[in-house]
Amino acid sequence: MKAKRQSKILELIQRYDIETQEELSAYLMREGFEVTQATVSRDIRELKLTKVVMSNGRQKYSVLSEANDQMSEKYVRVFKEGFLSMDMAQNILVIKTVSGMASAVAAALDAMQIGGIIGSIAGDDTIMCAVRTVDDTVSIMKKLRKIVGP
Repeated sequence: MKAKRQSKILELIQRYDIETQEELSAYLMREGFEVTQATVSRDIRELKLTKVVMSNGRQKYSVLSEANDQMSEKYVRVFKEGFLSMDMAQNILVIKTVSGMASAVAAALDAMQIGGIIGSIAGDDTIMCAVRTVDDTVSIMKKLRKIVGP
């Protein structure tokens, strides 16, 4: 029963943006699982779930993986080393990179899974990212500025 419940939890957090234990409990009950707050809390800890910030500023549960953390650091390093500048045109984000680095920087950007980016195309020194909305573009630019620092 525990394995089925934890499998269902992983499925639910992939399908829905679940912010609280109470919300997760409600989804589990709709799926036929009788759970207590303590059980859900224990499952969250055992599954190594963490909360991540979405593009709209709200949080949701996600799987925490140490391997992913190490890879994320590598992707951030690649992004920082290749990044030169960025600008926006409505919901299109244009990133300028060191010559020959656009593909690597675009791959790093994709791997960082920044919400709101639908897809990107890389040339030699330029990346064009299609972003869902103008507001998302502004938000993404703020996040990227934090990554590259001053």
